[in-house]
Amino acid sequence: MKQSISFYSFRQAFYDCDRQDHFPNGGLSVLWDYLESYEEDTGEEIELDVIALCCDYNQMTFEEVIKAYCLDASECVDLSEQRDLVMDYLNDNTSVVGEVGDDEVIFAGF
Repeated sequence: MKQSISFYSFRQAFYDCDRQDHFPNGGLSVLWDYLESYEEDTGEEIELDVIALCCDYNQMTFEEVIKAYCLDASECVDLSEQRDLVMDYLNDNTSVVGEVGDDEVIFAGF
């Protein structure tokens, strides 16, 4: 049995699991939009499992991605070039959910 939920219920589920800080700075809204689009595009319903979503998706700054995946950013002189490096790397290796603000991205863990 499936139930349609609103963004409010989606957000509340993260609070109920004490995971409200896992996707900060508007990240939860970006993830919601991505999952809604995925369901519409594929016709596949997604079960709301907060813990699984927190395990499957990461939200990091561009600098954190560079460090975590040992990317060579020595030629990057500004945030725009860091962004391009990170987005190229992530698009080549995983699914990108979307950008959060000016310096963060949500992507599927790999």
